[in-house]
Amino acid sequence: MTIDSHHHFWRYSAADYGWIGEGMDILKRDYGPADLKPVIDEAGIDGVISVQARTHLDENAALLAHARGHAWIRGVVGWVDLTRADAGETLAALAGEEKFVGVREVLQGMADDDYCLRDDFNRGVSLLHDFGLVYDILIFHRQLGNAVLLADRHPSQIFVLDHLAKPAIRTPEPDPIWASNLRALGQREHVYCKLSGLVTEVAAGVEWTPELLRPYFEVALEAFGPQRLLFGSDWPVCRLRSDYLRWKRTVDAFIAPLSESERAAILGGNARRAYGLA
Repeated sequence: MTIDSHHHFWRYSAADYGWIGEGMDILKRDYGPADLKPVIDEAGIDGVISVQARTHLDENAALLAHARGHAWIRGVVGWVDLTRADAGETLAALAGEEKFVGVREVLQGMADDDYCLRDDFNRGVSLLHDFGLVYDILIFHRQLGNAVLLADRHPSQIFVLDHLAKPAIRTPEPDPIWASNLRALGQREHVYCKLSGLVTEVAAGVEWTPELLRPYFEVALEAFGPQRLLFGSDWPVCRLRSDYLRWKRTVDAFIAPLSESERAAILGGNARRAYGLA
């Protein structure tokens, strides 16, 4: 079974989705299951994991409602303020939902790059393991060092790094600091990594091609191996630079030299294992 480990739904409003800014008009509309299903069918994707796109508890309810109504939505990574004293109560209620599989905080948007090292935040992260929930790490490349420290504080917690930590992409030569830090994170065997979000990290004015992105994939493959990489589309955000099928075919080309079992792991098996999908 093939799984897209990272996509979004939303009912658009400027107030709720302030991160959708100038030049992103293609995203300024509603995106729901009826929009995604024909796209994944064309790409040969069997199921998806929906990921939060706004920091509000209502986001969990909306995504879970979609998931209850559509068997092909296999899981939801939602949002909870893990710094709150009552975070455990909120997590307990959400963990009772069969398809609620993880939590994400928008660390890339925090004014303090050290937010993930706060004691109150880490108290919240420490609760996730007991509820069987994954933590998705959403950061910029400059925050990778802190992601390593976060992972080391929670050796029993499953983490999934989104978008390869958003490297700055202008040439086929990856930043050696990003590459070194990604390899360091990959040494933590309880951390997975999503092959997603790369096309929107390509610098404005630079045309993305598979040849431009392949070296970044190769660093990720070296760092995490085929047993801890997950295919993700980042749809509909990817539409800023690519359609869904083009990205899926690009990943297919990247993983073509791997064995059949390794390709199957990246395209679905690892997502099922990391998120404990039924």
